[in-house]
Amino acid sequence: MNAPENTYLQVSARYAQGAAEKQAALCCPVDYDPRLLEKLPQEIIDKDYGCGDPSRYVQEGDTVLDLGSGGGKVCYIAAQLVGEQGRVIGVDMTDAMLALARKYQAEMAQKIGSERVEFKKGYIQDLALNVAELEHYLSAHPVTDVASLDALKAWQHAQRQERPLVADSSVSLVISNCVLNLVAERDRQQLVAEIFRVLKPGGRVAISDIVADEQVPQHLRDDAQLWSGCISGAFHEKEFLEVFTAAGFVAAAYDKWDPTPWQVVEGIEFRAVTLTAVKPSRENLYDGGHGVLYKGPYAQVRDDLGNTYPRGERIAISRRTYELIVDGPYRNDFIGFAPPVPVNLGGFCKPSGTLRPVAETKGGPHRGGDSGASCC
Repeated sequence: MNAPENTYLQVSARYAQGAAEKQAALCCPVDYDPRLLEKLPQEIIDKDYGCGDPSRYVQEGDTVLDLGSGGGKVCYIAAQLVGEQGRVIGVDMTDAMLALARKYQAEMAQKIGSERVEFKKGYIQDLALNVAELEHYLSAHPVTDVASLDALKAWQHAQRQERPLVADSSVSLVISNCVLNLVAERDRQQLVAEIFRVLKPGGRVAISDIVADEQVPQHLRDDAQLWSGCISGAFHEKEFLEVFTAAGFVAAAYDKWDPTPWQVVEGIEFRAVTLTAVKPSRENLYDGGHGVLYKGPYAQVRDDLGNTYPRGERIAISRRTYELIVDGPYRNDFIGFAPPVPVNLGGFCKPSGTLRPVAETKGGPHRGGDSGASCC
């Protein structure tokens, strides 16, 4: 898939217009929690463009990164949910949108009770590059020849390494609302790799975006108006999941899927979805005596880590995988078994599908077995 050559200039120009006056064609109808909208200025509500509500995945204490934060609506909603210990970072490349978001920053801090939101200028496919610092550097060191170009490249490398816009493993939740489809295809692998980089181990993503049920043909991808309108740059519905799993994420899933298409162009259905996924931890990769039982209804399932779970069998897993299952997106499908006292049985991994003897967890706590009132 190839975007028009000047993709980012066209997208930024269109969304700058959206900051000046409401652009109805840029958004799908979205039902946000009205209680969370009460504190927001009407101008921010009116000039919000999205196709979902990723804020509903925010938890208290989260450090949230909003990619393509626009006028700041979802950031200011998230700020009410993260609590006093939480933080929200919005990244956008369009000056007019950043100005709109910052216009109400002091007012929102007063309403919420503290300053929890900051807005940064950057490209979401290069979250290490501070674009505001880049502009300042270029104003003092214009590129006029090969030597100055080499100096710019050296400065950019040092800035990314020493003063990244968003640091490694610093964010617990990455959200976005109808923005990833605007990124040129050549930059999408880097985009998802950057999301993976900035997330803490165990961190989550909740990405609301548009997907297509068929591959978008070249003549539609070359249409700048359709691209900047969140249509022709849409991921294919399978590709969107695959790009996250290829980057190392696990448990990638469509948590929301609109049954009715937002747009139909030349018979291709473009619909709003919300993708969720988790960055797995590299810690606790040892056999701690834990096991899980897949409850069904399928005969067996296989996770992104290569583990297979036959229905009704107690399967041995690492402590890391146990924590991912009982505390993460798999928790409704499994019962977890822990040993009665913590143990470290040595190196892991056991082969996929290895059974956990009942005696090794007998008397220990069970997780995930609740299905209603107890008979006892």
